[in-house]
Amino acid sequence: MSEQPRDAVDQHVARWAEFWKSDPVFAPEVEGALVRMDHILRRMRREDAAAFADRDFTLEDYKTLHALMVQPYPTEATPAQLAEATGVTRAAMTSRLDRLAAADLITREVGAADRRRVVVRPTATGRAVWNQHIFEGMAREQRLLQALDVNELQQLNALLRKVIRSLDE
Repeated sequence: MSEQPRDAVDQHVARWAEFWKSDPVFAPEVEGALVRMDHILRRMRREDAAAFADRDFTLEDYKTLHALMVQPYPTEATPAQLAEATGVTRAAMTSRLDRLAAADLITREVGAADRRRVVVRPTATGRAVWNQHIFEGMAREQRLLQALDVNELQQLNALLRKVIRSLDE
């Protein structure tokens, strides 16, 4: 196997390796892998933010609509479930839902059996907007990993799955 070209992370790891050369705890392979994963995720977040810049439909709107569309019982959720799924407070979720309702992307209905329960559902327009943005997001994600062929992506997934499973044990 030929040696891979070096990148900025190799330089970072080399600096740290020099600094920690007398300490056996420093693991250059671990540092390199984590810094590279972080770099990829930061790049993805920047590209997602840029894709929603200067739009009336924000990244937060998309994340809320996305959470609604992928619930265990798709296309129906309570505001509390959406707040938990998106990691925001219930007050923040109320604000997000107000924006989505004003844009006719969702409906909020009071439960028939329990009037305290509110059910959120996407409208046809909401489904169409989500559909457009989900495919744009998939294209951005695929561009991030375009350097890898299908076999390499399968290997990467197998390795990352192994790490996740060990963390879950």
